Amino acid sequence: GAHSNFSGFDTACLDKSEINRLFGNGIHYAIDSVRSRRSRLTRFASRYLKLDGELGSDKEVIEFGIPIEGQHRIGTLNERSIEAVFLAGKRALELDHVILLDPVGAGASALRTSTAQDIVEKLHPSIIRGNISEIKTLAKGAGTTKGVDADAADTVTEENLDEMVSFVKAFAEKTNAVIAITGAIDLVSDSERCYVIRNGRKEMSRITGTGCQLSSVATAYAVANPENMVDAVAAAVCLMGLSGEIGWSKMQDGDGNSTYRNRIIDAIFNMDAKTLEEGAKYEIR
Repeated sequence: GAHSNFSGFDTACLDKSEINRLFGNGIHYAIDSVRSRRSRLTRFASRYLKLDGELGSDKEVIEFGIPIEGQHRIGTLNERSIEAVFLAGKRALELDHVILLDPVGAGASALRTSTAQDIVEKLHPSIIRGNISEIKTLAKGAGTTKGVDADAADTVTEENLDEMVSFVKAFAEKTNAVIAITGAIDLVSDSERCYVIRNGRKEMSRITGTGCQLSSVATAYAVANPENMVDAVAAAVCLMGLSGEIGWSKMQDGDGNSTYRNRIIDAIFNMDAKTLEEGAKYEIR
């Protein structure tokens, strides 16, 4: 497949001053963890708040993009948090802002599954990012997600790659969204093109929060490149995997998964256009 050039996205997405300008007056909803906070500050967010039920009517809801993601909102569901998600999403739709859905644990319980499906149907997210089991659950209405991890039976492999590419394109067409499936092989697709991405390291599965970090960065990339959203999300996925590779290369004797997590954040912070362009491993089908 063709190898696109990501340097154009880097101009808007990796320039910290530009992202700070875009997000300077914005807020982010669903801040789920310290790791996502750090990644957002690292890449783009100069100011954000975490709000609850008043979000839908609050005149300060002027964010450019909302990542609906992570343990805080989809992973740990209750009546108040579900209501807040829909209030925030409704306001984002009114403002024509990017919405990214990270359906954490869809398929692991009826509540998680139905809530994620309701978000897809009612809020029409611009981007849906999850593991293969979560995405299959949304597409088929049921799944075999193991907690927040993908079922091993659902893994994207070289052997089933053609089938998975067809599946993700069809789901993108059905939802009118960019679909990002992350795993050992990542797929990012609209209804016409699918990026097959092979960045990352297996050790990334030993730490928590990388998916939530990716959702945050992908939202920023999409906001900065609204006319090229599938390419922008693919660039974010490549960046996250490449940061995992760079972070691992800097590990020293005695370092563990906590250090690795922070080295990934550092790699995201220090990423530049040349490094991303040269290190991205992908094809387009």
